[in-house]
Amino acid sequence: MQDGTPWPGNNIRDHPGMIQVFLGHSGGLDTEGNELPRLVYVSREKRPGFQHHKKAGAMNSLVRVSAVLTNGPFLLNLDCDHYINNSKALREAMCFLMDPNLGRTVCYVQFPQRFDGIDRNDRYANRNTVFFDINLRGLDGIQGPVYVGTGSSRSGGKDSKKKSSKHADPTLPVFNLEDIEEGVEGTGFDDEKSLLMSQMTLEKRFGQSTVFVASTLMENGGVPESATPRVSSQRSYSCHQLWIGWIYGSVTEDILTGFKMHARGWRSIYCMPKRPAFKGSAPINLSDRLNQVLRWALGSVEILLSRHCPIWYGYSGRLKWLERFAYINTTIYPITAIPLLAYCTLPAVCLLTGKFIIPQISNIASIWFISLFLSIFATGILEMRWSGVGIDEWWRNEQFWVIGGVSAHLFAVFQGLLKVLAGIDTNFTVTSKASDEDGDFTELYMFKWTTLLIPPTTLLIINLVGVVAGISYAINSGYQSWGPLFGKLFFAFWVIIHLYPFLKGLMGRQNRTPTIVVVWAVLLASIFSLLWVRVDPFTTKVTGPDVTQCGINC
Repeated sequence: MQDGTPWPGNNIRDHPGMIQVFLGHSGGLDTEGNELPRLVYVSREKRPGFQHHKKAGAMNSLVRVSAVLTNGPFLLNLDCDHYINNSKALREAMCFLMDPNLGRTVCYVQFPQRFDGIDRNDRYANRNTVFFDINLRGLDGIQGPVYVGTGSSRSGGKDSKKKSSKHADPTLPVFNLEDIEEGVEGTGFDDEKSLLMSQMTLEKRFGQSTVFVASTLMENGGVPESATPRVSSQRSYSCHQLWIGWIYGSVTEDILTGFKMHARGWRSIYCMPKRPAFKGSAPINLSDRLNQVLRWALGSVEILLSRHCPIWYGYSGRLKWLERFAYINTTIYPITAIPLLAYCTLPAVCLLTGKFIIPQISNIASIWFISLFLSIFATGILEMRWSGVGIDEWWRNEQFWVIGGVSAHLFAVFQGLLKVLAGIDTNFTVTSKASDEDGDFTELYMFKWTTLLIPPTTLLIINLVGVVAGISYAINSGYQSWGPLFGKLFFAFWVIIHLYPFLKGLMGRQNRTPTIVVVWAVLLASIFSLLWVRVDPFTTKVTGPDVTQCGINC
């Protein structure tokens, strides 16, 4: 440390809170003689067996320490793998946050995420252009985009002050530190000061640091010179108090925090400058990408099964209905893995059994089906024309939606149910990012074993086997009508085409699939086929006496 004491943070899981001021009030000067801004290193306290709430807890600790040290009115939130690509991005955010009319209702300004180090074909849809350039941009016309956890500039007062409300009274009385430390009981406050919460309520609202409580109420956020901010980074600070900041209860604390702010009446802004504001790294490896999607989906399931579910939470607030529908879609999408898994399985079943999943339908039903299909197709074209997203980017997004749906989303549903109903917590690992140390896109071809690879591999095998079996049966036995065969092949090939990037990533650069994946996939496919033949649900079973039992008059 600067004072000569040993560094106390060698054990990353057990250490006290640490604050290191590299550039303080006086700061330093750059090569041109301009004063540099403050630079402070903050590490919150960590103890074994204590819930640290991961990123949400770290962000809350940073905000509290910042409120005491600098009391900066605005916050810029970036992940560790992101950097500033546009030096004027913050000015563009300030245009919204400091607007005399709009700024009073804006809680944060969200920028789209842009990434470096992604292969030219973007095999696993790492750029997420459909989400950032269509979905979030469309929400900007309602109540604003969801908070994605990085690339966001926000006003510090929205988190650290009392209850957020766009109708907050700016003329509330301001008190000094001595009044707060002595408590409000017996201090002879007049009628106006008696409206202030009691000392116990203040601690429950803002925590146990009297310095931080004072900074939230004193004029211009001033703090005494003797203030020490270390208590604000302690592990027990957020316990049993109503701290307003990043919300706990989900690994995707960003979505939950943004939802709570929108439910209280705030709105957000989506800022898309021509030059990308921030850039970062993305996990280009198949296993890392699936683990990242698993984490996002698990967070959505946690919100869906919590009291903060947008289906029933916040009806007394100011959340717009279309914004609520967007949040419902954000939290409920992992459940679509169940019907998607059935859809990807049935084409192979039909080819193996000779049955067809679509029964004979009337002409009117066919017209309705074609109309629905054309409406969806037209909507997709209009969205791409409006947003500038190319057909290749849209198609890669569709492919990876199927890949993630039958793997990461499916696992997230079961893990979320285990965590909420049985209390079995699932720890996620931080996904590794792209690196150029071993050559361009080395990570793209590196295989990392994960159970998420088993379901898509199984689907690929049974659909490929189904295609071979269907064609062989048609050649050997002949079909009364080739129409049903082409229909079955169409659905099977449609599934295989969607899973093709997964197959390509599974084979790797050496065109060799690991044995363990093949064994598990073949085993599951065989078990499923045997069970299906045994059950044979398409066959109508009639119970009753046979011919030998009832005789010739049967």
